[in-house]
Amino acid sequence: MIISRTPFRLSFFGGGTDYPQWYRQHGGAVLSTSFDKYCYITCRELPPFFDHRYRIAYSRVENAKNIDQIEHPAVRAILGEMGFEYGLEIHVDADLPARSGLGSSSSFTVGLLNALSALRGLRVSQDWLAREAIRIEQEVIQEHVGSQDQIAAAYGGFNMIHFLQDGGLKVEPVILPGERKRQLNDHLMLFFTGFSRIASEVAKSQLANLDNMTDELCRMRNMVDEALDILSSGKDIRAFGELLHVAWNFKKSLSNQVSTGQIDGLYDAGRKAGAIGGKLLGAGGGGFMLLFVAPDKQASVRRALHNLIYVPFQFETTGSQVIYYQP
Repeated sequence: MIISRTPFRLSFFGGGTDYPQWYRQHGGAVLSTSFDKYCYITCRELPPFFDHRYRIAYSRVENAKNIDQIEHPAVRAILGEMGFEYGLEIHVDADLPARSGLGSSSSFTVGLLNALSALRGLRVSQDWLAREAIRIEQEVIQEHVGSQDQIAAAYGGFNMIHFLQDGGLKVEPVILPGERKRQLNDHLMLFFTGFSRIASEVAKSQLANLDNMTDELCRMRNMVDEALDILSSGKDIRAFGELLHVAWNFKKSLSNQVSTGQIDGLYDAGRKAGAIGGKLLGAGGGGFMLLFVAPDKQASVRRALHNLIYVPFQFETTGSQVIYYQP
């Protein structure tokens, strides 16, 4: 039996510049971190006593006699690409719900690649996990997804991720004093809006309008450098929250599917209660909302958003790992 553990991510700035259609022309970059909420994948060879050869348990349970019968697109694609010929049992557990803006789909893809590679006795690199997950999602499944979530899940940590015009990727760890990083963590609050969505569908509407968003996306890319300057120069940390607010307004201009009237109402309520800035995580449309709030204002924000689930968290640095190995 093999168990992999893969973190979810928080993306602060640069989202949208990680789509190949964009960065192969203009380059791109994002600022993101993984945090201590995870996707766990357990897999083992299935004993030959069943009518089915594959059993996959996630939000539903699938029993299939061959790979083509598997309905979960990532599982079907990965098993097909890796050429598994013997039966498998795969169980998925997660600390937070799917389709919520935390890169959960990519955490799943990375975690499954890691677990199945270990089941074959292979120790794979973070770079391979990230690149293979990108290939599976973009080329095999052909989802409308960017390239940042797979990298954040594979590598973990607080990083500036560069997307090069030649298709290359570069992961640059953000170097900050521990106290400064803790200060940032202490100013962040995570709330579940209760609205789930399919990120690739929201992203599709943005990609359709990509040629008309050059100025907006260039500005969003530049915010990555501005945010790093705020953190590394010792400026008032509140400037990071103010920049998040600017970025959120830019992001909403990219597509009418990024936000809704209900989400705008929740965000405004948080701001009135003391939040300096924030954003919906992921492509938008629902899921988790990240707010930047001074510690002395956080009780007020929690009261204002008392109908939402509040999720405390800490940054993490491990990336995807095999945490149990008994082949």
